Amino acid sequence: MIRISNLTLARGTRRLFDNANLTLFPGHKVGLVGANGIGKSTLFALMRGEIHQDSGELEMPPSWVIAHVAQHTPQSALSALEYTLDGDRELRALEAALAEAEATEWHDHLTSAEHEKLAAELSHLHTRFEEIGGYAARSRAASLLSGLGFNEEQQEQAVSTFSGGWRMRLNLAQALMCRSDLLLLDEPTNHLDLDAVMWIEDWLAQYRGTLFLITHDRDFLDAVVNQVVHVENLKLNQYTGNYSTFERTRAMQLANQQAQHAKQQRQVQHLKSYIDRFKAKATKAKQAQSRIKTLERMEMIAAAHVDSPFEFSFRKPVAAPRQLLHLKEAELGYDSKTVLPHVEWRLFYGDKIGLLGPNGAGKSTLVKTLAGTLAQKKGGRYEGQGLKIGYFAQHQIEQLRTDESALMHFKRLDPTTREQEFRNFLGGFDFRGSRVEEPVGPFSGGEKARLALALIVWQRPNLLLLDEPTNHLDIDMREALAEALQEFEGTLVVVAHDRHLLKATADQLWLVAEGEVKEFDGDLDDYKQWAKQYATAKAKGFKDYRDAKVEAGRADSAKNAPKAPLVLELGSVSPAARKEQKRMEADARQRLAAARKPLEKKLAELDSKLKALTAEKANIETWLSDESAYTDEKKPQLQEMLKRQGEVAGAIGDVEWEWLATSEKLVGIV
Repeated sequence: MIRISNLTLARGTRRLFDNANLTLFPGHKVGLVGANGIGKSTLFALMRGEIHQDSGELEMPPSWVIAHVAQHTPQSALSALEYTLDGDRELRALEAALAEAEATEWHDHLTSAEHEKLAAELSHLHTRFEEIGGYAARSRAASLLSGLGFNEEQQEQAVSTFSGGWRMRLNLAQALMCRSDLLLLDEPTNHLDLDAVMWIEDWLAQYRGTLFLITHDRDFLDAVVNQVVHVENLKLNQYTGNYSTFERTRAMQLANQQAQHAKQQRQVQHLKSYIDRFKAKATKAKQAQSRIKTLERMEMIAAAHVDSPFEFSFRKPVAAPRQLLHLKEAELGYDSKTVLPHVEWRLFYGDKIGLLGPNGAGKSTLVKTLAGTLAQKKGGRYEGQGLKIGYFAQHQIEQLRTDESALMHFKRLDPTTREQEFRNFLGGFDFRGSRVEEPVGPFSGGEKARLALALIVWQRPNLLLLDEPTNHLDIDMREALAEALQEFEGTLVVVAHDRHLLKATADQLWLVAEGEVKEFDGDLDDYKQWAKQYATAKAKGFKDYRDAKVEAGRADSAKNAPKAPLVLELGSVSPAARKEQKRMEADARQRLAAARKPLEKKLAELDSKLKALTAEKANIETWLSDESAYTDEKKPQLQEMLKRQGEVAGAIGDVEWEWLATSEKLVGIV
């Protein structure tokens, strides 16, 4: 268990924690939330032993293996696969020890006693290597890389050939490769696409160690954690349940706090009124002094604050043409590569579109082409009259002038507007006071992203293109962006791994895959199933997902088709041969039935087990959705329910995998 007691910690002159306390139990999955810059990453650095507290205690099991995502990737010639394998330090140490021992074994100068000792050492090393899954390690590493979006060719590429975002994925793969007791993940989804986010979500659901997670993705938190630690007022406030449960519980606490604050303020006003009226009167002086002391002893209840620091909206676009943009028979891609060979797409005013698709399928290529920053290779582009594009992508942040202030960026954009209007507008993005005059260079990633968004919003676009806009944004800013986009009157095309943003803003989902852009018939849960099927098809070697569907259809047809009767040419087969053939066919049927029977029995048992677990999961979720579950008297039962919820989720995953493996074995028996 991890125990933090009376922790006080400051960075420079700023105090981050003051007498903070926290207890984390083994196997729990905990989300760490709070505003940017409040000390979450600093707490992780403390747990990794990189910094020390000013006072208080941090107790952790000394034998625990801690894994975290490195922030820097060396310029390494190692392949992506080998780099990932380095994450399992014991595996690498055993490999080195085995190589050394096996090389020594062949030396002629060893005595028989030395040979015997070396043989025992080799036996021990091989046993331990097998215990930690060493023989399956490469397969495990390849599976991790595949889930994070690396194809087979990329897995063999040198680390130094990858861009910054892909190197961060490699660091994440290395952290997941470690067989850790404690996994510290700080914004793991920032450099991932939606497919990879959904994959790691499933992976973490199966993780058996203790997870401590920092992320601003509320859907990701809901799916993964069973506890939330909220950093606020220099304290670590612990809540049971996922993020949605935390929000409900905290809202109730704040409402109660506000009611208590209002009640206390009425009492304070009454006491002050009495003191003001009677403190000068000799007959009432003692009573007035008594009330003054009562006021001094009173512990003030702070007013509850839940207001977001962000409040902005998109101004109405100047022009509203019915058809904003039409790509006609367009071929999209780059000089040496065609990504989307034939795109026929019309964008109408008011469309709200979320783009889905596997990594590398062409989502960003499509958005860049719509924005006009990437020229079409072929085909027509027809723009509506008055088209005004607002385009947000990572490179927009990198193009900010680091030596200029936020205010100067706006003055350069619109020299005729009064400075106070800019200040009022920037306040909605939480740039206030002298902050608007400071150079952009030292700003955090989140602040730069907010400024880039603010510049786009100011220009009143009627076509808004957003490529992963939520990277580096905290939960409050993401919520403010979602609310503003809901009111945006123009056309929106968004690529995002944040499902909450997609659900809140997109009326249509379009799929970019296999060189096509087409409307997706389903929701994000359906897309998750599609993505799994697509990944499976690719893993089986299908170059085109549609080939996999055709193959699956053929397999189903063949399985369900009636068996053709065996036709024998009676004149050419003797009665004895016919009798022997029938005996052999009967033996074959018996062997087939004998081979299938235990697998069919096991499948039936797994089906029954899965049904029971699913029913239990539904009952637990129903219980947890009831507000009465979070009262003080039900606290022990709540803790037990949350613990059981995690156990059931893990058991369902195990049963599903076992069912798939058994089903594949059964299909293979023909």
